[in-house]
Amino acid sequence: MTNTISIKSIYLDFKAITKAGLAISVVFSSIAGFVLGIDHFETSTLWVLFKLAVGGYCMVGASNAYNQVIEKNLDALMDRTKNRPVASGRMQPKLALIVATLLTILGLTLLYSINPKSAMFGAISIFLYTSIYTPLKTMTSLSVFVGAFPGAIPFMLGWVAATGEFGIEAGTLFLIQFFWQFPHFWAIGWFLYEDYEKAGFFMLPTGKKDNGTALQIILYTVWLIIASLLPMFGYTGSLFLTPVAAVLVFLLGLWMLFYAVKVYQLRTTKSARTLMLVSVSYITLLQLIYIVDKFLR
Repeated sequence: MTNTISIKSIYLDFKAITKAGLAISVVFSSIAGFVLGIDHFETSTLWVLFKLAVGGYCMVGASNAYNQVIEKNLDALMDRTKNRPVASGRMQPKLALIVATLLTILGLTLLYSINPKSAMFGAISIFLYTSIYTPLKTMTSLSVFVGAFPGAIPFMLGWVAATGEFGIEAGTLFLIQFFWQFPHFWAIGWFLYEDYEKAGFFMLPTGKKDNGTALQIILYTVWLIIASLLPMFGYTGSLFLTPVAAVLVFLLGLWMLFYAVKVYQLRTTKSARTLMLVSVSYITLLQLIYIVDKFLR
């Protein structure tokens, strides 16, 4: 019985230290980028896809583990993070660092075995997240801008893993997920404002839940819609959207924009939480539309 409880607790702490839910969503973005980049499926393709998925999870998991070590005292102050393994004292910081280091080595090794560019972008992502974004969170709201770079890499990383090249196609995928980060994380920063305040994190662009922040949420949602439609015009290499898919992507963008405007009109915790949930559905559905369009045309 003790062993069962012990194994279960180790499993739950591993999920928490790597933020499994977030890591899996990031892996999905990488897989979407990979599927968009390949010409056709074969046995070797599935093996590369497996290495990308595991390597991608390790990459995100390592970043989150490093983050929880660095912010252990601040995490202990916030309701949503105080029960994390390191913040709660269930896991020693040294052990968390060992886990983070092993995940980094395994993740980058797997990505390098796909191609060197994939490993390079994986390493850049971990570095930006842990060494720049994390320290900046208590200094300036511009941390969200910095954090948007590692956050936008996974979609692009999938394409690079599939093709071995970073070109206009990968850059476009990066741009889409880059602009998506802002309304998504500002919505989180809005409805968790009071909790973030306890730790001295000011994630909103103006530092407050005001019209200025709400307007920027709308503005970046518009930029996101524009970026997502770029492949329709034929200037993004082999990444292309048919008119039907472009209409669907546009309608999807209007759906998200509607809830961004709602935040501006209502300025409530509920409206911000709704926008956050819509943004998660948006990016997933957009990636699925891109994939289906690629294989149906």
